[in-house]
Amino acid sequence: MSFEKLDILNHRLHALDHAVSILAADEATHMAPGGGEDRAASLATLSGMRHRMATAPEVAEWIEAAASKALNEEQAAAFREFRRVHLNMTCLPPDFVERHTHARLRCEQLWRDARAKNDWAGFAPALEGVVALVREEAALRAGALGLSPYDALMEQYDPGARIAEVAPLLDDLKAFLTGFVPQALEAQERRLAKAPLKSLAGSYPVDRQRELALSMMAAVGFDLSHGSLSVSHHPFCGGVPSDVRITTRYRTDDFLSALMGVLHETGHALYEQNLPREWAHWPLGQARGMAVHESQSLFVEKQIGRNPAFWRFALPMVERHLGESLSLADILPHVHHVGRGLIRVDADEVTYPLHIVLRFELERALVEGGLDVADLPEAWDEGMRRYLGLSTLDNPADGPMQDVHWPSAAFGYFPSYTLGAMIAAQLWAAIERDHPDIDDDLAAGRFGRLNDWRRERVWSLGSRLSTPDLILHATGEPLDAGYLKRHLERRYGG
Repeated sequence: MSFEKLDILNHRLHALDHAVSILAADEATHMAPGGGEDRAASLATLSGMRHRMATAPEVAEWIEAAASKALNEEQAAAFREFRRVHLNMTCLPPDFVERHTHARLRCEQLWRDARAKNDWAGFAPALEGVVALVREEAALRAGALGLSPYDALMEQYDPGARIAEVAPLLDDLKAFLTGFVPQALEAQERRLAKAPLKSLAGSYPVDRQRELALSMMAAVGFDLSHGSLSVSHHPFCGGVPSDVRITTRYRTDDFLSALMGVLHETGHALYEQNLPREWAHWPLGQARGMAVHESQSLFVEKQIGRNPAFWRFALPMVERHLGESLSLADILPHVHHVGRGLIRVDADEVTYPLHIVLRFELERALVEGGLDVADLPEAWDEGMRRYLGLSTLDNPADGPMQDVHWPSAAFGYFPSYTLGAMIAAQLWAAIERDHPDIDDDLAAGRFGRLNDWRRERVWSLGSRLSTPDLILHATGEPLDAGYLKRHLERRYGG
């Protein structure tokens, strides 16, 4: 009966996760600003309640009893993942979980207002409080798991990810991009010298952009009966698989910014909507980790959304919803534009990894104590100058305040973006080997074969396989950063 007791427990935990996820999504989209304190208190209480339920003494007894029972293959996989998650949960006491949840929610609420005002002085004390809690969390987890503090945080987002493997991958990519960014910019200049960039109309009402976004979401496979699109300060995918909440933000002078954001979040949502429903209440039925999750979002945004074949299908939709008639020659220079910019979420494929390298280096130093929040603007500025030749010293809103991750205490997450980009490029290469004519599908707006491939190789497996084993299963090879390099060279190398 021990496995059955764990099954009942997981149903209850899943119900609490549902409530927390929907409350959190609402907090970021529809909650009135005055509701922040009470919402933070509610979510902190629910998080503490969930933690106490999951780490109650009898749960350890059920785990010990179930370990000696004969389980079928699926039950054994579910039990293995639950025990891993349980170990990570018992690192933290419930009262710490409540303090941590309350502090990060209040900091994120403050961040929304402070970033709009470029008010680093007003924001920094709250971030200092979050960083203090993150360091405390890292120490607790490191002691229980036998890991370094930063490794213990990465473990929460990408099980098995370690600095020893991640740092060399990022260093190698950084070295490659140091030479390739100037090469890509020179190739772009040569193209523009022959065919100057055509200005887009630059007047796109939000309601029409939203209609375009919804049509595009549905076209690539998003189930609108189990999800929705809203507006938030920072695009995200939240909610639960049966009710996925994705958001974007709009600019009336640029429809590509919001559309690319929607495609990115739709990639996350497709993964969530296609996870194995029969195990949805167990960790087995949930996403493998954030590197795999980001590979799915970046796959839709980059491998699909910046593919010229995709735009043969997409341009008539743009004309229908926005009233602007464009040719491939008009749109591709915008879609493939390379430029050194301040904002990560608006960065092109070529420079994007450098934004991640900067954040990886800074957050490691923040966690390990080599950098204090007070010195963050100067450290950020120095890194931006080194990697992208830009300064943010007098503009913290577009510097260390631009991302929601640190206010929300998501330290250890950022490497997942570039690991995800590597996985996405490798997945696309595997699909091209299996379906050499896949571009024809994109040009015709047929996404079924592409989604079936990913459903079989990635989505339907949930957390059955480790990340390295999942990559090997999907592509036939271990993770190879060379696929991302070759993808960038093919698309941007001239």
